[in-house]
Amino acid sequence: MQFVSLNGVTIHYQIIGAPEGKPLLVFANSLGTDFRIWRDVIVRLAGDFAIVTYDKRGHGLSDIGETPYSMDDHVTDLEALLDHLGVRNAIVCGLSVGGLIAQGLYARRRDLVRALILCDTAHKIGTDELWNARIQAVREGGIEAIADGVLERWFTAKFRAADNPDFAGYRNMLVRTPVDGYAATSVAIRDTDYTEQARQIGVPAICIVGEDDKATPPDLMLETAKLIPAARYEVIAKAGHLPCIEQPEMLVDIMRAFIADMERGGADD
Repeated sequence: MQFVSLNGVTIHYQIIGAPEGKPLLVFANSLGTDFRIWRDVIVRLAGDFAIVTYDKRGHGLSDIGETPYSMDDHVTDLEALLDHLGVRNAIVCGLSVGGLIAQGLYARRRDLVRALILCDTAHKIGTDELWNARIQAVREGGIEAIADGVLERWFTAKFRAADNPDFAGYRNMLVRTPVDGYAATSVAIRDTDYTEQARQIGVPAICIVGEDDKATPPDLMLETAKLIPAARYEVIAKAGHLPCIEQPEMLVDIMRAFIADMERGGADD
């Protein structure tokens, strides 16, 4: 395990090397998860890409730090981690709030971002009313109080089968997220609107969404893709909010095709 102290918090991260000259991918995970959600994607990409994953503050093995958070706190953490690792010109792949972090990183530090892979996210996610109700419910009853509703938005009905041990495991991941970290990140999401920032994105970008995503549905993802100049848009069948878990092979195929085309000059630089 790898840890570093940045911005007053300890951040848990992992770096997987690759032969010199290979592109570098950075993964940012969703609310209520840690970087293990990318495992089945990473094992299919390792060796062809250098890879950085991390647990954002308040999640996984990273510190909670002072709460509540702003999105700037999450962006600053990733910026500091990449500076610490000497990373530049990365392909940043963010899912849900991780996609907001990726957009915020590009807006602040364009030297760090070569391209954006935005998964099941948006320029703005949810309403004040939605997030305020979620925060109150978590504060009063813990994450267990909202878990079933969240999981219905995350996964297809087939994946949520009672006899699926993977579903049980990811439920554990959600409910074991620190309440303070979950609620503080919910505040950050509530207060973030990157509509104007999305219009200014000038690197190759692709927006990918599960067809059964009920958290950031395809219509919202398409709306975001239309804001980003020349962004591509892909829908993954038989997946909800976390295609990296339900359909990792399909997600990897889309990512590889996008990056290969970008390197051939088929995507705008």
